[in-house]
Amino acid sequence: MTGGPVAGRRVLVKVPATSANLGPGFDTLGIALSLYDELTVTATGEPGALVHVSGVGEGDVPTDETNLVVRAIVYTFEALGQPVPGLILHAKNSIPHGRGLGSSAAAIVSGVMAAKGLLEGIAEVDSSTLLRIATELEGHPDNVAPALFGGLTIAWTTSDGPSHKRLLVHRGVSPVVFVPESTLSTKLARSLQPASVPHEDATFNVSRSALLVAALIQSPELLLAATEDRLHQSYRAKAMPETDTLIRMLRDAGLAAVVSGAGPSLLVLGSDPAQRLFAAQLVAEHSVTTWRALMLAVDLKGATVVPHPVETTSLTDS
Repeated sequence: MTGGPVAGRRVLVKVPATSANLGPGFDTLGIALSLYDELTVTATGEPGALVHVSGVGEGDVPTDETNLVVRAIVYTFEALGQPVPGLILHAKNSIPHGRGLGSSAAAIVSGVMAAKGLLEGIAEVDSSTLLRIATELEGHPDNVAPALFGGLTIAWTTSDGPSHKRLLVHRGVSPVVFVPESTLSTKLARSLQPASVPHEDATFNVSRSALLVAALIQSPELLLAATEDRLHQSYRAKAMPETDTLIRMLRDAGLAAVVSGAGPSLLVLGSDPAQRLFAAQLVAEHSVTTWRALMLAVDLKGATVVPHPVETTSLTDS
């Protein structure tokens, strides 16, 4: 029988969407948002994995061992030196895929947190280890850090691995995300950036990134100036022309609009709830295609995992 000591355990995992970069904070700043993927994971004594998906990705994402959540669970077990159990997953997804809201980071964090929960009392995992494992899977920490820890996160990497600082966002900050029907791969978005940028552009972004942290935690009235960017958004604009057009229109109207992650969704960081209603009105009036407005809050908890009882018939019924 496989599965080791965790066979028969079940956990519930909840992971927030994220928006990275926030304009000038390329590959460094990220924020957690109140839109969630939820996952139930049962460890079994039989090898292999079976995945049931409802919501976003239903009928599209793999439902076997190649599923990203499953791969993250397996990777975490192996990284901790534990035998990998059989797995039954029930995923209820709300985070859009390929839209710049951290769906792959959420899948990875879901798997890492599920492994942590299944191994409770067997292999304890601290926050640094969670971030390290998730970053190894994702490639960089700017999305996985806020997904793990919530709030606004500053992420950086040293020779010892990734680190983060979590900060509380000012209660006046009111996010709204506009999600188009089209998608854009992160790989494509990154390929459009140059290998180097002018010194003055780098200096510009350093100043705006510093200002953005202050704006988000203390002075929301500075968000428009703080979200200016010269490192990545203009280079990626040709891959998402309507996103670029809408961002320019919103910023001309005084709203702190940026590309969400790699796009093509756009994020408006309102300094009060009225601003995001104004943003929604402007997008509805000026957009050419359909955009879904998501009025969200900043998630403060990050990813959570709790044990869940296993009914005696659940494994065979699944």
